[in-house]
Amino acid sequence: MNTVCDHLSSEDNKVYITSGSFGEGLEMRGSDIDIMFVLKRIEVHEKIKSILFNPTKTYFTLMTKDTKPGFAMLRLISSQSHRMLEYCETFRKDNYLSNALFRKRYLNEVCPVEHGPCVSDTDGLADLAHCLHSTSWVKPASGWISRSNESWPNENTKKMITNYGVLFVPIGAKGSPHEEFEWRMSFSVGEKFLIFTFSHTQLLCYALMKILLKDVINADSRCKDLICSYYLKTIIFWISEETQPSVWTPDNLIPCFMRCFSRLIYCVQYQVCPHYFIPENNMFENKIEGLNRDNLIDTLRVLFSYGWQCILFPKQISPVQVLSSSVQNDQSFLYYDDLNQLLKSSTFVRVTSLTDKHYNFCRSVHTTISCNSKKLKFIHEYFMSWVCNLKCQSIYVSSTIRNKNQYKQHKTCLSYLLMSINHDTVSVWLMLASLFYKEKQYNKCVILILYALSKCTIDKLIRGTELSVTQRLVIKWYLIYKQGVVRSLKFVLVDNVIFATSAFIPLELLIVESGYEIPPIVYAHFMSFLCHYHMNNMRECRSSLRDLQLTIAENYFMGKDKCPKALSYYCLGTSLQLMGENVSAKLAFIETVKLLYSYPFLIKPLKRLSMTASM
Repeated sequence: MNTVCDHLSSEDNKVYITSGSFGEGLEMRGSDIDIMFVLKRIEVHEKIKSILFNPTKTYFTLMTKDTKPGFAMLRLISSQSHRMLEYCETFRKDNYLSNALFRKRYLNEVCPVEHGPCVSDTDGLADLAHCLHSTSWVKPASGWISRSNESWPNENTKKMITNYGVLFVPIGAKGSPHEEFEWRMSFSVGEKFLIFTFSHTQLLCYALMKILLKDVINADSRCKDLICSYYLKTIIFWISEETQPSVWTPDNLIPCFMRCFSRLIYCVQYQVCPHYFIPENNMFENKIEGLNRDNLIDTLRVLFSYGWQCILFPKQISPVQVLSSSVQNDQSFLYYDDLNQLLKSSTFVRVTSLTDKHYNFCRSVHTTISCNSKKLKFIHEYFMSWVCNLKCQSIYVSSTIRNKNQYKQHKTCLSYLLMSINHDTVSVWLMLASLFYKEKQYNKCVILILYALSKCTIDKLIRGTELSVTQRLVIKWYLIYKQGVVRSLKFVLVDNVIFATSAFIPLELLIVESGYEIPPIVYAHFMSFLCHYHMNNMRECRSSLRDLQLTIAENYFMGKDKCPKALSYYCLGTSLQLMGENVSAKLAFIETVKLLYSYPFLIKPLKRLSMTASM
């Protein structure tokens, strides 16, 4: 799913790559999203003679002299952009790209924090790294090709890794005299290829080591942040290369796990953790010393003394789950429990990176048609559905003059909306109802609202909630008969109504131009109220208002996020105000203000609140 989303998100000037644990398929509890943006208009080459210059691109050559292994300085060769010089500084009579100036270029209101080579949001939920690409394999890592044996990784995997090349991220070796000019070589894509070759036992060892680090080792204040999960991954790479793949079997899970743990203790004790691709780069050099090293070794040895039972200490693993799964011997027990995480997964949040550009739609259509696997088709359909949802909103917002053009615009928008039902069976119909409401076709709007409400049954769930026993059984049924988790989610998951632009937002609800979401049933009853209000059906109008009040009071299909809940109160306040119940409307708007106090688009609710208060 990450690969499909990366493929559809990529643009003319940059490529998206989901990295970190999440990109490797191991989304751990509390893990953030790591996304690398590879800038396509900038290239890095080791040999200048091999460059076939394109006047529209910028070229750098890497210099590894006087730099720590695994790092390089990037010297500017040519660039059509005069702005590129703003991010370079003169060093040894040449222009070198400054990693500090390059990072600052991408700081903004959404990501105002520098975190290593990345820019991050204030909550630390996402790390975004803008990086450069060398399509050729770099000389410092040439030893890896001949060093690794033929059992793991195999020749095909090595060829894929070397053919991709190397990325460069904007951060230098700490304490280096040329730290500002150095860029770290990143083998993130190659590491993903390696992890994709892991057996289930290798993945379990990696996951258990990460969980132990996060929940136990880092929980000790003396050891917090001394080691990171990248060191664990490196250790497992080395052990995988040293052993035959036949060793990594379920029967050997405990010995394999303990071997990885023992190697971690050895690395800390002797302060050596060689980089997997460039062994000359000792990642533990000048990192864990003195009292910190002693405390960390003590903690690791105490854990190791418990043997395999140390995996029971993390909160994410309980003895009950381990015993239950071993007694039942049913893989689906753990699988359906983990489906809760899938429904709250950042994969689905990643759709926000998709754009409505035409080539995204064409690319998704072409790939969907050319896929032989039904599961891959469903995944592409899911993301294509989101692209269509964005596309229809941008089409409808564009201005037209003639009636003929307006009719064509309406039909095109309608077709995109109908193609966007593959990611959700409720919110899209409500979006379609909004289209007819904006065109004052209130009867059609009411029919669509009733159809959408009929889909909001008790076996459905809003994103971010826990699965009930009934919902697990429903998903199991869909998995059997509908072939795949993504296909199943369409029938069990109800998402918020998301407005990417102001095209479909009712005039009564224009809080902001775009970029917010409303719980589906709240929006359905609010739209029903507006339709009956404009048709002067006061009886149905009051009935819809009561349903809206009850939905909010019962927190029905509203999830836990503050913003959608605040907008629910805003819908209620607007409805009450239209009915002349200003005192009740004021109370609803006060709830909106309480929930939205930290959001920048609070000004209009405050204005409406002040209008209500003065009446």
